[in-house]
Amino acid sequence: MRPDDWHLTEDIEDFLARAGDFLRSRPALHTTPLSVTDKLRTLGADAYGGRFPVLGRLERDGEVHATFYRFPSRGLNVTSLTAQQADALAAHLVALGHSLPSVTADQSTATAFAEAWQRHTGATPTARVRLHLYRLGTLTPPEPVPAGRGRLVGEQDHEHLMRWCREFAADVGEDVTIDAASWAGTRFAEKRYTFWETPDGTPVSMAGVNPMVGGQARVDPVYTPAHLRGRGYAGAVTVEVSRAALAAGAKEVVLYTNAANPTSNALYQRIGYRRVTDFLVYDFTYPTPEAG
Repeated sequence: MRPDDWHLTEDIEDFLARAGDFLRSRPALHTTPLSVTDKLRTLGADAYGGRFPVLGRLERDGEVHATFYRFPSRGLNVTSLTAQQADALAAHLVALGHSLPSVTADQSTATAFAEAWQRHTGATPTARVRLHLYRLGTLTPPEPVPAGRGRLVGEQDHEHLMRWCREFAADVGEDVTIDAASWAGTRFAEKRYTFWETPDGTPVSMAGVNPMVGGQARVDPVYTPAHLRGRGYAGAVTVEVSRAALAAGAKEVVLYTNAANPTSNALYQRIGYRRVTDFLVYDFTYPTPEAG
């Protein structure tokens, strides 16, 4: 494979003009790059705190076979690659001077790239987290449905929403500042949120949904405060937002779970979500330069 098969750019319009059809061809598997690139197209670099990623596409004879994006000082997020393609990408990024802290991809791609990156740089890869990607089959509301109702989150709920997003981020180990000043630049800002409320109007759980793009909508995040868990609220609010996404025209509704969380995985399967594939995140540790 020739190194020049990989084309890098920071021009989002040019990237989507050439690679948009490829991303939309597998909307469930490409849910994250679809969301990221749509947000960049709509809001520009301000969507990510003024940072703009390097965007790459693997193209030969006018056909795109893979894409990646990488924000400054962040890891690589790449679509499915063969082992040969992963090695060629690793070699190309090394030649361009990239030093990656991590890679995120479907399991086989992530492993192939991590091994290639180790060969080319000497970095040691360590698997940090495995994610299950689920796609909604037949939506099946839980029985019994907890008392209460779903309600769209409004401006009057913004402080409450930010607090729960902070708590969610802490729960899943995300290092992010979420307050009024930083909100617009976080990954939480563009979503449409729903609270599940008890009959007296007390919010007890929330779910967000990313804007629909390429016919798919992704549920994220789903959060219930620890002292309110185990009462069916998360299932109820997830059904609520999933039903709303379908009503809005989504052909595919997807979500990620941490593979190490049996509770959430069992919940989503009960309400109709079916596993598509696994994703892996590898962190890279680099050899310490010898002194003098």
